[in-house]
Amino acid sequence: MARPLPFDGVETVNDLDGMIANFWRALKADFENVADYADQPINENDLHAKHAWLVGQKDSMQARLEGDPEWFDAKIAGWWVWGMACWIGSGFCSGEGPWQVIEQDGERQLVHLGNAGQGVNRQRVHLGDAGRGVNRQRDSHRDELFNYFHVLAERLRHVRVCCGDWTRIMGDTPTLVFSPCAVFLDPPYSQDAERDNHLYRKDDLTIAKSVREWAVAHGDDPRYRIALCGYAGEHEMPDTWECVMGKTGGGFGYGGQSKNGYKNQGRERVWFSPHCLKEHTLFDWAQVGQGLRWNNN
Repeated sequence: MARPLPFDGVETVNDLDGMIANFWRALKADFENVADYADQPINENDLHAKHAWLVGQKDSMQARLEGDPEWFDAKIAGWWVWGMACWIGSGFCSGEGPWQVIEQDGERQLVHLGNAGQGVNRQRVHLGDAGRGVNRQRDSHRDELFNYFHVLAERLRHVRVCCGDWTRIMGDTPTLVFSPCAVFLDPPYSQDAERDNHLYRKDDLTIAKSVREWAVAHGDDPRYRIALCGYAGEHEMPDTWECVMGKTGGGFGYGGQSKNGYKNQGRERVWFSPHCLKEHTLFDWAQVGQGLRWNNN
């Protein structure tokens, strides 16, 4: 999001999670409708109902996203980002847990399968933002949300959004035909990062190893400028790579809290391949999400 401008190249992003890929596509093509669906007050019953509906869409949506590079659903995108802003912890739209949706007498119903009703569908709403929900702007008026989504849509105007396995976009055609090519790799934290499984909706504790191997294998190629994200100690990189430390603002999305503060503060790292430019202007004081900042220390 903090890419230096102006930029006249070709940009491609990819995510295996269809909810994420659909949100970026929908925001790029129809931000007004996405904003309409996302502009909702916080309501716990609505959160559970919309969560159940979204879980029911994920399989068919994933196939359409992978098969059609232009397909999107603004309703799914708006409800998903609203739910992400209300939900505490992980598991949103994972479809895993003791709550499921079934058809009974022509109606969709939530059926409790055990565990005292504490499955993924019984999360409380996030009350830490004074009830603003998806609209994290200071002014909660509708125009602010539209303006914010409009800015994001403009940023995504010339970005190709793909959905599927990361290797699908790593061939010579989508990369080296536009050399030099910048490659930003941000795989799920591996088992070496000492984190729990199921942190992400589409999770894999082993994929970071494959991503690191690809980065090292291509790092000496002057046609590539590669950045690999991870935790300190997670990746053993060649001495020719530069390691830059980052700092997260903590919170539920960054591993939770401990009695000593946010336990993952200071663990974020980015490794840059030898042919990267040295200014790192992409990361200097760039704020991502809720307080993620990079520096050159």
